[in-house]
Amino acid sequence: MTATVSAPRQVRPPVPAPRPARRRSRTWVGWSFILPNFIGFAALTLVPVIASLALSFLDWDSYSTPRWVGLDNFERMIHNDTFWTALKNTAYYAVGHVPLTLCAALGFAVLLNQKLKGARFFRTALFFPYITSLVAVAVVWNMLLSPESGPVNQFLRAVGIDHPPGWTTSTTWAMPAVIVASVWRDLGYYMILYLAGLQTIPAELYEAAQVDGASGWQRFRHITVPGLRPTTFFVLIMLTISSFKVFDLIQVMTEGGPGRATLVLSQVIYREGIVQGRFGYSSAVSMVLFVIVLTITVVQFRLQRRSER
Repeated sequence: MTATVSAPRQVRPPVPAPRPARRRSRTWVGWSFILPNFIGFAALTLVPVIASLALSFLDWDSYSTPRWVGLDNFERMIHNDTFWTALKNTAYYAVGHVPLTLCAALGFAVLLNQKLKGARFFRTALFFPYITSLVAVAVVWNMLLSPESGPVNQFLRAVGIDHPPGWTTSTTWAMPAVIVASVWRDLGYYMILYLAGLQTIPAELYEAAQVDGASGWQRFRHITVPGLRPTTFFVLIMLTISSFKVFDLIQVMTEGGPGRATLVLSQVIYREGIVQGRFGYSSAVSMVLFVIVLTITVVQFRLQRRSER
C-alpha cells in the first residue's frame, strides 16, 4: 500500500497596498478628468445661481449701489398679475409640450425601429429640425401659420373651413401654435433616445410573446413600455426642464403676444432684468422658476423610485 503525498499548496503572497505616492497620483488623475467639467459648471451655473439668489433680496439696476430690500421683490411678485399670467402660460405650454413630444417621439421610434424601406432617411429627416437654427424654425412656422397667406389656412379653406384660426395672431390659438412648432422641432432628438432604448430590449422577448399568441398591442404594453422605463424617465425629466425654461421659440414667434397670451416666466425674467434693468425683481422670479423646476424634478425622481420597488 503506497501513500500518496500531495504537493504543498502554494500560498500567494499578499498584494502590497498601494504606496501613498501612487495613491495620490491616482487621485490627481481622477481629479484631472472631472475638474474641467466642474470648473465649467461652477463658473457658468453654480456661481450665477448663488448670485441670483443674493440679488433676489436686493434692489439693483447695475448702475446704483445694491440696496437690501429683503422679501419685497417676492411680495411684489405675488401681487403682480403679469407674473401669475406668465406662470399659467408656462404651465399651459408644459402640459401641452411634454406629453405630445413624448408620445410622438415614442411612436416614431417604434415605427422606425422596424425593418422598413427608407427608415434611415426618415430618421435623419425627423432629427434634422433639432439641429436647425431655432430662428429659422420659428420664421418658417410663422409663414406656414400666416392667417391670410399661410399654406395651413389655405388648406383649411380648401377643405371647407371658411374661418380658419388666426394662429399666432389669436389669443386662443397662439399657444397651441407654439406648442405644435416646438413638438415638431424636439421630437427628433427624443426619438433618437427612444431608438437607443429599443435596441437594449432583447428580441427573444418579442419572439416568445408572439409564439404565445400576444398581439402587437400586448407586446408593446407588456414588453416595450416596461423595457423603455429608464429612457422614458430621462426623457420626461429633460422635457419638463426644457418646457419650463422655454424662451427663444416664443420670443421669435410671438414675443409673448398677442397681448399676454404666450408670455412665459423666462420672458418676464428677460424683460424685467435685461430690458428694464430691475435685476433684483428679475432674480426673484428666476428663483421661483428654479424652485418650481426643482420640485417637479424631485417629485418625478421619487415616483420613479417608488415604481421600481
